[in-house]
Amino acid sequence: MTMKPNPMVILTGPTAVGKTALSIALAKKINGAIISADSMQVYKYMDIGSAKIMPEEMDGVRHYLVDELDPSDEFHVVRFVEMAKQALKEITANGQIPIVVGGTGFYIQALLYDIDFTEQECDSAYRRQLEELAETRGKIHAPAAEGDTLELAGEILRHGERILEMDADHAVPSE
Repeated sequence: MTMKPNPMVILTGPTAVGKTALSIALAKKINGAIISADSMQVYKYMDIGSAKIMPEEMDGVRHYLVDELDPSDEFHVVRFVEMAKQALKEITANGQIPIVVGGTGFYIQALLYDIDFTEQECDSAYRRQLEELAETRGKIHAPAAEGDTLELAGEILRHGERILEMDADHAVPSE
């Protein structure tokens, strides 16, 4: 006996193209629930600049992975897949169709193709050194390659996965 896979709808595209309105209309039509595949909407308090749906806009449709984590919480593709798979189970257990909506294609691919992101070793001492540098000096810049007109810069954020790790010999703290 062959098992029929659970249906799932993927709706993706850049910010502000109408994914939210379409996903709500679709969810109402097919008895669906929405899983946000957005790297910022998962955070509480990050409403400005993320085009996050507000509770009054949800129109009775359940949204997962929206306003679930504090800004200081770690969030990356592995955690997204874990949270999304849990949401998929809940949605299908409720007899609904999951609708994965967002513009973070990497997250959607990881969920669809079950990509293995085995934890990798990191240089904890170097990471701590960069965190301390971020606390005392703010930003860190990599010098532009000769002839480049762009300066490569990354802001060091407090939680580990978002730290821009560079070769210590080439990292130059900003003044």
